[in-house]
Amino acid sequence: MLRVLVVDSSRERAADVCAAVALAGHQVAAVLSNAFDLSEQVLATKPDVIFIQADSPSRDTLEHLAIMNRDCPRPVLLFSQDSDSAAIRRAVKAGVSSYVVDSVSSERLDSLVEVAIAQFEAFQHLRAERDDATRKLSERIVVDKAKGVLMKARGLDEDAAYHALRKLAMERGRKVADVAQDVIDMANLLL
Repeated sequence: MLRVLVVDSSRERAADVCAAVALAGHQVAAVLSNAFDLSEQVLATKPDVIFIQADSPSRDTLEHLAIMNRDCPRPVLLFSQDSDSAAIRRAVKAGVSSYVVDSVSSERLDSLVEVAIAQFEAFQHLRAERDDATRKLSERIVVDKAKGVLMKARGLDEDAAYHALRKLAMERGRKVADVAQDVIDMANLLL
């Protein structure tokens, strides 16, 4: 059973969405009339999935969705009557996992949720890989810069400079990149 946060400005449509969610065997965590405090509501209710129903997703809704996606990402299904490709692209860029041009039907709900969750998980995996690669590149740059400082200051070759950094990191129980940053900081202070 999934916990679902429903966002819809129409009470009647929200009631229909809630009924479809219940018929599919899921629980409605909360119902919001707009997305203005979406991040706070996500943190408070901890939904597994977010359903947004809109005739056309507004700029404000997409901005709040982008903030939520940055701070506390969740799979988002957006149901809209707007089939404009630019609107779809803006919604996906804001964090929508699945954009459905239609209304919610309980027969299709489970498959739509599965697609949204799969898309969300794939995107989160790619984001984690990107962040890891960025971190490793930053650490590599710092280590290379620290090696340069040691090579210049002590007259070491590159291999010896790296081994000096590695030895210091092992002695202090710290990462090589952290020790390298300390070397750079000290060199900036002294030079």
